[in-house]
Amino acid sequence: MDTSDFKIPAALTEALRRARHIVVLTGSGISAESGVPTFRDVQTGLWSKFKPEDLATPEAFERNPKLVWGWYAWRRELVAKAQPNPGHLALAEIERRVPKLTLITQNVDGLHQRAGSRNVLELHGNINRTKCFEENAVVESWKETGEVPPRCPRCRGRLRPDVVWFGEMLPTSAIEAAVAVSESCDVFLSIGTSTIVHPAASLPFEALLHGATVVEINPDATPLTNRAHHALAGPAGKILPALLRAAWPE
Repeated sequence: MDTSDFKIPAALTEALRRARHIVVLTGSGISAESGVPTFRDVQTGLWSKFKPEDLATPEAFERNPKLVWGWYAWRRELVAKAQPNPGHLALAEIERRVPKLTLITQNVDGLHQRAGSRNVLELHGNINRTKCFEENAVVESWKETGEVPPRCPRCRGRLRPDVVWFGEMLPTSAIEAAVAVSESCDVFLSIGTSTIVHPAASLPFEALLHGATVVEINPDATPLTNRAHHALAGPAGKILPALLRAAWPE
């Protein structure tokens, strides 16, 4: 797809220029364009015999903390090799052009922050952070003793990745903030997400109910496609730079 030929609707361009507050929801699609495997796609090689549910629950960690820690250590290595793509970079640039932009992400890779996005709500945590399994508090550093997983320097509890596992609640503050901004924004962009997994899937529909212009950017149709004001079929790394150039030409 040649982004120079990608036609951005004039009504969308005008809505973006006039917006006082843009809300963006991103899913695994935008990270996949940077080479980050989706949650299901990482079940390869050594890990192919495990279901994600066997490695991403509190019960799995209780049962075999060393195995779970090792899987996330491997995934962190994959994320560390990935770089923000033009879609990530375009979103960071749009944030600099508008009065307010709130970026809600279901991704745990931190690529939005590495691209320069500042106002980010992480619904599912961040794989690069570590927290105490017992205290549920982020731990910045710990003494390396060779024990796997390492121990919390405060309570000696086991450390775990700061991500939301199956059976766990999303961070209350993050989801409440996400709902609030979705209900009050002028423009809502849903990018690279299936719009199936709740509660995130409800956010663009909340925006619709409250009068926002809703835009979907996704290669495939979703439950949102026929309801969105603008459904742009294609990869975020192609469409978002075209959107940026159309709304804010140099």
